[in-house]
Amino acid sequence: MKRTRGKKGRIQGRTTPHQSLAEIKQLIGDTPRTRDMLIENLHKIQDHYHHITHRHILALSIEMRISMAEVYETATFYHHFDVLKKNAAPPPSKTIRVCNSLTCEMFGAKALIKQLKSENFDDVRIQAVPCVGRCNTAPVAIAGTNPIVAADVTKVKKAIANDKFEDDATIGISYAAYKEKGGYETLKNCLAGKHKKEDIISRLENSNLRGLGGAGFPVGRKWRILSEQPKPKMIAINIDEGEPGTFKDRVYLEQDPHRFIEGTLIAHWAIDAEKIYIYLRDEYAGCRKALARELSLLKQNPPCDLPEIHLRRGAGAYICGEESAMIESIEGKRGLPRLRPPYVAQIGLFGRPTLEHNMESMHWVRDIINKGTAWFSSHGRCARKGLRSFSVSGRVQKPGVYVAPTGITILELIDEFCGGMLEGHAFYGYFPGGASGGILPASLADIPLDFDTLQPYGCFIGSAAIIVLSNKDSARKMALNAMRFFRDESCGQCTPCRVGTAKAVKLMEKETWDQSLLEELATTMVDASICGLGQAAPNPLRCAIKYFPEEFK
Repeated sequence: MKRTRGKKGRIQGRTTPHQSLAEIKQLIGDTPRTRDMLIENLHKIQDHYHHITHRHILALSIEMRISMAEVYETATFYHHFDVLKKNAAPPPSKTIRVCNSLTCEMFGAKALIKQLKSENFDDVRIQAVPCVGRCNTAPVAIAGTNPIVAADVTKVKKAIANDKFEDDATIGISYAAYKEKGGYETLKNCLAGKHKKEDIISRLENSNLRGLGGAGFPVGRKWRILSEQPKPKMIAINIDEGEPGTFKDRVYLEQDPHRFIEGTLIAHWAIDAEKIYIYLRDEYAGCRKALARELSLLKQNPPCDLPEIHLRRGAGAYICGEESAMIESIEGKRGLPRLRPPYVAQIGLFGRPTLEHNMESMHWVRDIINKGTAWFSSHGRCARKGLRSFSVSGRVQKPGVYVAPTGITILELIDEFCGGMLEGHAFYGYFPGGASGGILPASLADIPLDFDTLQPYGCFIGSAAIIVLSNKDSARKMALNAMRFFRDESCGQCTPCRVGTAKAVKLMEKETWDQSLLEELATTMVDASICGLGQAAPNPLRCAIKYFPEEFK
């Protein structure tokens, strides 16, 4: 094939970008050039330049010996990488992100975004983004990585004027303080032979502790399955809590991160694993700094021999909360859910059997070992057993994270823990499990909040993200907000989810809903989607139609 020449007589085509290559080498330093470090290296480019150009994608592909197509498709998959189109001007160096998900919309996020965009700030862009995990302080804006809670225009202007665009890396209980209170003694007792692996696994099985990321698979049973798998084995801790309404993991990270680290190290011993990977959502910048510092202190002065512990950074993709999509992301790829079987317990991270857990599941391990199975299962109401951390936001006096008995009802949770409803607001309905958990009306306020209790009503508890609606809210509008979120966060791998969520949004934006067509669409999404995103996306729209008919008259 004959090659053409450009205006200056040079042969057109790809040439080695020597300057960009030198910049990339300096930027990523001695970071391994293995494929699993691709996303970490893309973060370094994004953090330094505030965008990613094609020349840097080419240089990174050369340096890491990965095809440019693979680097490009990975970078463009994640929301937090600003990949410029060819010859496009770089974006402003500073970004204000305003959450527009459920609770923030209830508290005026739309108006705030409109006001901020009308200000015409110099070298600052305003972006509407999905849930940032601070629903208890809605509406929320993020200046760079600095969270602005209960945000308004004045607060945002102040952050810009003071150039406050970085989050502070604060933490409640440090490594030293944790050890002073007996931290890591349980782990040392396990390694010293004071506990047997079989006894620990049996204790967890008998405790009724279930996975607290959403699926609710029994923790002890999962440990037993992994203990029987061949070596080498991996552990992957999922702290990518992107479900709108969920923020419990962030609170525990800020307060007492070594609880989950100790639980994870006990799991590592119990199943005889090799390495530990911790996957943390990118929105928690302050938590990441603090956790990295605490892990460094732990490694400098370890209570015992430690395995390799790797902290990996998400890049803004809700789908990576799904266990196999998270594993793909840790491996440096697009976060596309895998088809199952095989399950990650058989073939997971790097093709090895993998114990995947939500952070809160590991948070309870130490106490169950020390206080006993009876202690944990003695809590509970309505014939349910155990404790749960509820992320509560919406129209209540005191939103926040509350440890409450499993099986508590929504009215008990509001009255006993949240100080009641906001003044002037009457209880109208609630999301029991975040955006994907469906919506229930006030007439169904006596259902025990736990796994398996909400399914008969077309809902589920998931990560226990409770969003309380009042008579000043609309279930119909909240269902549309949720569906827009699922449309934007669909990974696009399967047609029922990719096309179904987009089509549903168009139908739900109309003044009159075509309910029969929406139900047909919902059935297809539930039956044919690959993963839980597409399967759960119809829950809010179905609930809005079923339980709030007055909004459709």
